[in-house]
Amino acid sequence: MKRILVPTDFSEHAEYALRVAAQIAKQNDSEIILLHMLELPHQAGDAIGSGHQIPEIMFYKDKAISNLEELMDVDYLEGLNVSEIIQFEKAFDGILAVSKKNNVDLVVMGSHGTSGFQEMLIGSNTEKVVRFSEAPVLVIKNKNDDFKAGNFVFASDFSNEIKKPFAQLVDFAKAFHSNLSLVMINTPNSFKPTHLAEKIMDDFMKEFNYPNYSLHIYNDVNVEKGILNFSNKVNADLIGMCTHGRTGFAHFFNGSISEDLVNHAVRPVITFKI
Repeated sequence: MKRILVPTDFSEHAEYALRVAAQIAKQNDSEIILLHMLELPHQAGDAIGSGHQIPEIMFYKDKAISNLEELMDVDYLEGLNVSEIIQFEKAFDGILAVSKKNNVDLVVMGSHGTSGFQEMLIGSNTEKVVRFSEAPVLVIKNKNDDFKAGNFVFASDFSNEIKKPFAQLVDFAKAFHSNLSLVMINTPNSFKPTHLAEKIMDDFMKEFNYPNYSLHIYNDVNVEKGILNFSNKVNADLIGMCTHGRTGFAHFFNGSISEDLVNHAVRPVITFKI
């Protein structure tokens, strides 16, 4: 885990993410890339070329630089290798571009979650990054001065398409000496007998060299509720999921369990792109 990207808008939740990123960086001797995206008003984008409003643009840039410099001096970043980037671009596009350009191994983001019509119609930059990021995305909801992943819940159907992202998850689990609680959620619309579910999970794990795991089958009304309720039952430190990069109507009608978890879970959630 060489490079950790932390997007910040200088909010309280962004600081929660940075605090956790600092803990991970100290444990793994990682570099932190601190990113602030300047999303200018639509008319200001045209103004850059015409020369109008440039003083206003420079004011926002100087303010962002000042905020970043102040953030770089916080005590929990002391001794860490931290670089900073300011970029004029939409947050979602810029985060993905910077992540790819710098071969980032992990993106750590804060989120307060959304609900109701705001969630359905607007979504969030965090949700979009979860959907499309090639690097794993760790979403932090609350202040956490002692981040742990010792009790790590991973929910899946344990199909073949999960194997590649699961290899990334195993690397993450090794870094934190995690005990993996692997869970398959049974729902009324997708039910497997216990003996069949156990066989699928057993066969899946034969390809991976990771001794510290346990297998679980949990019944609930839907997958999201099952993951949240099981995580509460075992007092998980972290919830892991794999996600598809669905777009358009497919995403609108089918939804995404990973994105719903990012919005609704109180515990940290890490996602891995299939």
